[in-house]
Amino acid sequence: MFLFTDIKNRPRKEGSENEGKAEKDGASDSESKPDTGPPGVPVPADDTPEVLNKALSGLSSRWKNWWVRGILTLAMISFFFFIIYLGPMVLMLIVLCVQIKCFQEIIHIGYSVYHSYHLPWFRTLSWYFLLCVNYFFYGETVTDYFSNLVQREEPLRILSKYHRLISFAMYLTGFCMFVLSLVKKHYRLQFYMFGWTHVTLLIVVTQSHLIIHNLFEGMIWFIVPISCVICNDIMAYMFGFFFGRTPLIKLSPKKTWEGFIGGFFSTVVFGILLSYVMAGYSFFVCPVEFNSDHNSFEVDCEPSDLFQLQDYALPAALESLTGWPTLRLYPFQIHSISLSAFASLMGPFGGFFASGFKRAFKIKDFANTIPGHGGIMDRFDCQYLMATFVNVYIASFIRGPNPAKVVQQLLALRLDQQLHIFNSLKTHLTERGLLEEEA
Repeated sequence: MFLFTDIKNRPRKEGSENEGKAEKDGASDSESKPDTGPPGVPVPADDTPEVLNKALSGLSSRWKNWWVRGILTLAMISFFFFIIYLGPMVLMLIVLCVQIKCFQEIIHIGYSVYHSYHLPWFRTLSWYFLLCVNYFFYGETVTDYFSNLVQREEPLRILSKYHRLISFAMYLTGFCMFVLSLVKKHYRLQFYMFGWTHVTLLIVVTQSHLIIHNLFEGMIWFIVPISCVICNDIMAYMFGFFFGRTPLIKLSPKKTWEGFIGGFFSTVVFGILLSYVMAGYSFFVCPVEFNSDHNSFEVDCEPSDLFQLQDYALPAALESLTGWPTLRLYPFQIHSISLSAFASLMGPFGGFFASGFKRAFKIKDFANTIPGHGGIMDRFDCQYLMATFVNVYIASFIRGPNPAKVVQQLLALRLDQQLHIFNSLKTHLTERGLLEEEA
């Protein structure tokens, strides 16, 4: 959608009087040259640390890349474990930082392609729209999950009440700034970049917002899906590196069927084992809640049935094969099979989409932030698709009505309305036998 052809470069018949006249009259929009084909994006230089370059200088480029990717992967996994140890609020900040970096990498590609046109306010408006969208989404999250905190603080209560109005006013300001920045000879190009920014916001900010929603449902809904994608990425690379022979898709020539299939089975087994380990700890399975008594965010609860060990009868064929009549599992482990399968079968399509995007602009990576891995967006292209699936999965099969949100809405009603609901609820519970009738 961002590639367009100059009208004067289109093939035409020799001797065409009409086209010759159009060229002489300057009737073509391209005469002012506002919309020529996009120049190439600068290719980043090799950013591999000098220490690694010296240590691996005797290896072929194939094995050198293997070792660089392996070492940096272990470093990133170690950092991932560290931020998990710091708790959910730090994880939320890390997600925000990753979101901003991914947005910067995609916007930078657009700026690199079209920077010679000197579009007014392009980057300024892009970052302003990022601020607007984040304010909207994070405000919705605080209102939904931390109603006790919102109701207690008067400024937060006002901001919560008029949150959507404020968000719309902020966006409307940016919209008007964009209209005022339009330049006659760059109209089409400026609308291209306006669409570029909004599609980037849709892909990056919306998905990261869903990641944070998953996190607040319990850290296990954040860690297991992300770990499954990481496991699939690693195992698909390993199987493809050592056994790969059959190309999988033209968009990614290095992807193979051997890696795809090996990654699938490895990820399903990994997801079941990781879920078994994590489901036994309340730190991982409890939702993040604000404790008004201690003025702090806490992860402490009585684990739901989803995280209680249960006995499952095995089919006759498996029973005869294993000798076990039943198998003791956490129900979450069964759900983890769905998460692992999606991470293995559908998650890679996020990577294929990113590969197609990079090929369209003739670049190898989104950036050179991580040696051997490219930019942050190169590592999170599959994660964003996974985040959407997990959020839909929770809403469809796991989450019920949100009591905190219901209470928040009740407290916003007038006193007479609250009293009416109280009497209706009391009558209902009495009829159900949960309350004794008054004498």
